[in-house]
Amino acid sequence: MKKTTKYVLSCCALLPLIACTAEEPTGLAYYEQVMGAAPLKPANAEQRWQACAPNISATDARYATVSEVGRERGWVERSAHNWEHFDFSDDAGKVLVIDYAQKGDELAFRYLANDETHDDLYEPWSSSKIMAYAGAMSLFSDNFAQPDTVVGEVKLADLITSVHSYEASGAADGNSNAIAYYFANVAGRDYLTALFHDAWLNIGQSEVKFRGAYGPSAFAPSDTYWRTASRSVSAQIVARDSDPGALSYRCEECGLTGNKPMTTLASAEFLKRLATHKRVPSTRMPGLSDDAVMMLFYGPGHSENSADAGGMMAGASLTPHRAVAQALQAEYPELADLSVQETLDTATNGNWRIFHKLGAGPSETRGTSEVVALAHICLPLADGTREFTVAAQASVPENTEANVGHAGAKLETLLRRTVQQLISERP
Repeated sequence: MKKTTKYVLSCCALLPLIACTAEEPTGLAYYEQVMGAAPLKPANAEQRWQACAPNISATDARYATVSEVGRERGWVERSAHNWEHFDFSDDAGKVLVIDYAQKGDELAFRYLANDETHDDLYEPWSSSKIMAYAGAMSLFSDNFAQPDTVVGEVKLADLITSVHSYEASGAADGNSNAIAYYFANVAGRDYLTALFHDAWLNIGQSEVKFRGAYGPSAFAPSDTYWRTASRSVSAQIVARDSDPGALSYRCEECGLTGNKPMTTLASAEFLKRLATHKRVPSTRMPGLSDDAVMMLFYGPGHSENSADAGGMMAGASLTPHRAVAQALQAEYPELADLSVQETLDTATNGNWRIFHKLGAGPSETRGTSEVVALAHICLPLADGTREFTVAAQASVPENTEANVGHAGAKLETLLRRTVQQLISERP
């Protein structure tokens, strides 16, 4: 998704949600005003490791720990899951939630989907860019994820912020596609694909792969060196100009979902393991440093930018914020007259977190317009902290920019219904 506006927000980002119903943006207006908006930030937005320990105590089979399930191939079948948990069909879209709880001294999880869509292949669009970044960073022997690291002459923190915000940050020019293309070239497609299989996730679905890129060309740094002055470290990082692991979009084995087909389960599990990097050491991505994960989520060291945020906190679009706020208002009527910002801050004492990456586009191949969300959400509510990772996809017929906006609005409804059902349950 390419942003087309900077600060134009929908009325519902500024006024109470219930007062805006008659003027809700749709189509192209939704695309520009909601999906193209700078993100909201929590009142307490300091950079910190996840302090969102869920106070749901799991004592039964509804949740399972990694030690109970294992990490080997077949863990999906052994997990605590319900692939038909949410009470809407695939006509509404596809969604997978990984819900967190505490079981003894370990985190425990349950996997919840709608209409058995968890293993349906779809094109992830730009939501997969976090995978290119994480894969590249896991291959470095030196810890380059520092606030002062420069790639050529551009701060790493600004590169990862531009990937998410689609806006300039320092010397990073906002060309999200080119920057993510560069990270994919550094990592290599064979390695990125292997991460979903025996190199890490063991997702158990061979069709899932990362064989593509983004846009027409990759970011080209002024030189091939990465430098971190604070640690007196530098190294030549050579990105592949020609990657033998890359496939064309409509390769013989790619089908209609292209050369990066993923599922809600694969995408959510990838992000969930990054979000629990320090709390569940057994599922850490091999080689990925603590600092690299923090750089992804917050972009520490980022320059002043229009979002006033870094990393995934700078993710463009108000779609997930609006959806979560509407779900909270439905569950807690005392929030009904508040704005999105006020709802999130009031419900969580200003400590909510929504780390997200949206992807979107009109597909000529499938004749549809599509929007994908990948997010990690922390809601420390007064009656119980909820933490979950979610991947969702919605599409509408015909491939036009206006219809991408219609798909975005459909995705917002899907996320609202999902979060509302999730938080209304009392495990």
